[in-house]
Amino acid sequence: TSKLPYSLLLTASLQSPRGVANVQANFPLTPLIYTAQDHSTAQVSLAGSPPSQDDLELRVYFGDPTAVSAVVEKGDPGAPPGSLLGDPMVLVMLAPSIPEAVPGQRQSGEFIFLLDTTFLEHAQVHAQDSLPFLLKSLPLGCYFNIYCYGETSVGIYPQSVEYTQDNLTEAMRRIPSTGSSLGDTNLLGTLRSIYNTPRPRGHTRQLFIFMARLPPDKEAIAAEVCRHRNSHRCFSFFFSEESAALAMALAKETGGEATYVSSDNSVTYVVLKCLKRALKPAAEGVSLSWTLPCGLEVEVLGGTPQSIFQDQHSLLYAQIHGQAQDTTVAKGAMTLQYSLDGRDVTHTIEFPLCPQGDGRLAGHRLAARCLLKRLLPEAVSGSGDEPRRRSVEISLASGIICPFTSYVGVRTSQRVTWYRGPLALLPPRRSLIPCQIVELRGSYKASSCRPMRIWVPPGWLTAVCESWLALRQLTHGIPALPRRGACSKACKPPPPSISSLKYVDPMEFFWGSPILGRWFTKGIAECQELVALQNVDGSWALSSGLASVLEIDEAEIKGKRPGEVVEPSVWATVLAVTWLHRNDNCYKDLCELLEAKAVTWLCSQAVSQLDKCLEAANTLLGSSVKPSVFRL
Repeated sequence: TSKLPYSLLLTASLQSPRGVANVQANFPLTPLIYTAQDHSTAQVSLAGSPPSQDDLELRVYFGDPTAVSAVVEKGDPGAPPGSLLGDPMVLVMLAPSIPEAVPGQRQSGEFIFLLDTTFLEHAQVHAQDSLPFLLKSLPLGCYFNIYCYGETSVGIYPQSVEYTQDNLTEAMRRIPSTGSSLGDTNLLGTLRSIYNTPRPRGHTRQLFIFMARLPPDKEAIAAEVCRHRNSHRCFSFFFSEESAALAMALAKETGGEATYVSSDNSVTYVVLKCLKRALKPAAEGVSLSWTLPCGLEVEVLGGTPQSIFQDQHSLLYAQIHGQAQDTTVAKGAMTLQYSLDGRDVTHTIEFPLCPQGDGRLAGHRLAARCLLKRLLPEAVSGSGDEPRRRSVEISLASGIICPFTSYVGVRTSQRVTWYRGPLALLPPRRSLIPCQIVELRGSYKASSCRPMRIWVPPGWLTAVCESWLALRQLTHGIPALPRRGACSKACKPPPPSISSLKYVDPMEFFWGSPILGRWFTKGIAECQELVALQNVDGSWALSSGLASVLEIDEAEIKGKRPGEVVEPSVWATVLAVTWLHRNDNCYKDLCELLEAKAVTWLCSQAVSQLDKCLEAANTLLGSSVKPSVFRL
C-alpha cells in the first residue's frame, strides 16, 4: 500500500519585508494565514497526508520582485564576538527596477570576445559566418575588443575601443592573422590581461568565451574568474563535453550563461541568443553605504557587485562588527546608489540594530555556504594555504561540510563493548578525515567500518593515511572488519584529486541545444552577404554589392528611388529591411538586432516620405511588408 508508516505535522512560518504573495506545494495545504497587516509574515500548514512517492516541495512567492530589502539576524550568544556566527548578519536583497531598453538605440557596455585559435583554424568558415552577425549586432555607444588565445594571447586592440565603423573594419581585417598559433590554450593569461586592463567608465564588462577544447589549467581559470566575479559577466560557448564543467562554472559564478554548441551551424544562433540577453540594461556603479552608531562597522562578505542587470537579483551578506557606544540608537540604515541610463538612483533602507531570532542562524549558515563556495576555487588552485585554512575554519564553525571536512557517524543497534565514550572518534589533531564520510556500524553479531569515498584534495593524502591509522587503532576490536573491505591491509589507490568544478551531465546540453534544420543554414547563407554590407549605425549604402544581394540591377534600384529628397542611404536601408521580410520570411533570430538598428537609424533621419519608400520597395521586391515594421 501507499500508506506511510508515520504521520507528519508541518507548519511553515514565512517572513519577508516585501510581503508574502502566495504559497504553492505538491501536497494539500491549509489556507495561508497572514499574521501581520502588511502581509510581511504568514503561516501555512500541511493539510492531510504528504505524498508517498515524491519529496515535499513548497514554493513561496514574495511581493514586489524588484525591490531592495535588508533583514537582520542576531548572532549566536555562545560564539566568540567578531566570529562568523557571533555577530549579527544582514541579508541584503538588491533587485532594482530596471525598465526595458528600446532595441536598436545607443547603449553602454563593454563586450570582449575571446576566441580559441583552434576554433578559428578548424572552423574558419563557420567562425567567419558567425562573427559578422555578432559584431554587427552590437549597439552604438558601446566598447568592444577581440582576443585570440592559443599558445599566446593576442588582442586586436591593447584595450577596448569605441564601436565605430573604422574600428570594426580594422578588427575584422586582423582576425584571420591573429589565429595562427597552436599549443596549450592560454585562456588564463588572456583573462589576467583583460582583468588588468581598466574598463571604460560607465560601461559594464561582459565576456564571450569560445572554448574549442579544455584548457589544462582549468582550476586556476575558475579561481581567477571567481576573484573578479563582481566586475563582469561571462557567456561561455563550449564545443566539447570535456569543457562543460568549466564553461558552466564561469557562467554561473558571474551570472552569465553557458551554451553547448552541438554543430557548427548553430554557432550563430546560440551566440546571438546570448547577445540579446547581454544587451539588457543594467544598473551601473552599484555601491552600498551604511549609517551606524559610532563603534559599529559593516563587512560585506564577498564584496558588492559593480553592476546589476535587468531581471537579475543580487543577495549579499553583511556582518555588523563592534559594540555601539550609543545604545539608545535602535536602527541603522543602508543606502544603495547606482546609475541607470545616465541618472543617479538612491534607495535607503532602515533595519533594527537589536534584531530578534529563533536561534537557528539560518542567515549565518547561508552566508557560510556562500563563502565556502567562493573559497573553493582558490583553495584547490594552488593559491596558498590560507583559502584552505579559512574554508576549514568556516566549515567547523557553521557545521556545513566542505571538500576539506567530513562527518564521522556511528550507528549502533545497542551499545557495544568495544566503545562507550562520546562520539569523538579520533584524536584531537585527527578529528577530520579529508573528503571522506566514514560510517561505523555496530551490533552484537557484526560490526564494520565502511568509508563512502568522495574527492580528496591534493597534498592531503598523508592526512588521509594518518586518519585511517587512527581509525584502525580505534576499531581494532570490531569483528568482521576485513570482510567489508573498509580497512584492509592492502594498499588502495589514491582517490582522485578534488576539483572546484561540479560534474555537469553533457546530455543536458545535447537535449537543450537547438536542432536547426536546413532552412536555418540556408538563412545564414542568404543573410551573411547583406549583413557584411551594413554599417555599424544600422544603415546600408546604395552600392553594386547591395544590388547583387537583392538580385536587381543597380540602375533599376536608383531609377525607382521615390523622389530626389530621399537620400540614397535611406532608400538602400528601406530596401534591405524590406528584403529581410520578403514573402513573410523574417529572419528574426538572425537579424532582429540588425533590423532594430536599421529602423532606429531611419527614424533618426526624420524621413518624411518613409511610407512612400516602403510602398516603392514592396513594388520593386514584390513583397507586402507592413508599415509597422518601420514603426509607422
